[in-house]
Amino acid sequence: MTPTEFVRQVRAALEPHRDPSQAEPMARYMKNRFPFLGLKRPQLEPLVKPLLARSKGHDEAWLHAAALGLWELPEREFQYAAVAVLHANRKTLSGRSLELAEALLQAKPWWDSVDALTSSVVGPLVLRLPELGSEMDRWSRHPDFWVRRSAILHQLGYKGQTDPERLFRYCLENAPDKEFFIRKAIGWALRQYAYTDPKAVHAFVEVHRARLSPLSLREALKHQKGGK
Repeated sequence: MTPTEFVRQVRAALEPHRDPSQAEPMARYMKNRFPFLGLKRPQLEPLVKPLLARSKGHDEAWLHAAALGLWELPEREFQYAAVAVLHANRKTLSGRSLELAEALLQAKPWWDSVDALTSSVVGPLVLRLPELGSEMDRWSRHPDFWVRRSAILHQLGYKGQTDPERLFRYCLENAPDKEFFIRKAIGWALRQYAYTDPKAVHAFVEVHRARLSPLSLREALKHQKGGK
C-alpha cells in the first residue's frame, strides 16, 4: 500500500460520517480557521484506530508521505489523524522526523495541531533521542512563534526526566515575547514541572518575576494554593 492509497483509505473511513451540524460549531471554536467534518474525539478515535494498524510496518519515508498527504486535506480531522499515525509509529521515527514536525507545526498552525504534535511526536522523539536537544535549542529561538511554543512545551510529560536548565532557559529566552500563546506556554510548562519540583519552580519565579508576564506568572503558580 502506498501512502497515497492510505490517505484515500482514511478519507473513505471518515467522510461518510461528516456531520455539518457539528462541523460549524467546531470550526467556530477554532476561530473559523479550518473546516471540519464534524467528528468529535469520541467519534473520531474509533474510526482512526483500525487505520493505525494499517500504518504499521512501513518505513519512516512512508510515514512522512502519509502524514503530509493527510495534512494537505482541508478538514481538521485529517490533521488529527496524521498526528495519530506518527504517534502510533513513534518508535520508527528518527531524528529526521523532527524536520517533518517543524514543517507541520508551521502548516495550518493553531494551538490544537501544535500541542498535539508536541505531546505526541516531538516530546517523545526528543526524550528517546537526547541529542536532538540542540535542535530544541534552535527551535526556542525560531522566528515562528508556534515552533517556539513547541520547544517550550516539549518536556511537558517528562516529569523527573525534565532538563530544568533547558526549560528555564527557554522560558527566559521567550519571556519578552508579547504573543499570548508564548506567554501561556511559559506558564503551562513551569506549572507542569512544579508538580515534579515545586521548589525549583518557585525559586525560578522569585528570581525572574520581573521578566515574566502576568499571564505566565498566573499559570506558573496555579500549583500553589491561591496562586501566590
